[in-house]
Amino acid sequence: MALEILSEQPINSYQVKKELAGIKKRDKELKFRAQKTEEHLASAAEYKDADKLYNKIEKLKIPRLREQQVHKIVDVMPTTVKDLKLILQGYTVSVTQENMKKVVDAINSTITKK
Repeated sequence: MALEILSEQPINSYQVKKELAGIKKRDKELKFRAQKTEEHLASAAEYKDADKLYNKIEKLKIPRLREQQVHKIVDVMPTTVKDLKLILQGYTVSVTQENMKKVVDAINSTITKK
């Protein structure tokens, strides 16, 4: 019996944490890999307003910035343009300095509102 992937959608670590909580509530207990993932996310994914930040960055309509890259930005939350450049180096995408500044400003304004 072969498994068939019906669809793929990138999500950030905060969304994974919420999904695991739902699975744990439904199944009462997580399987081994899910438990390990939950342990890792407990120490890494602490920001509660990830969805708001994701939407804020999406609304900037940055050309060539894909959903997968926005999720990675939300995961890492770079607070400087230099840090954002480092994250985007892993992708074949070119974003202007001005647009990178907009993304960093959106992150910093969201963090300070906490």
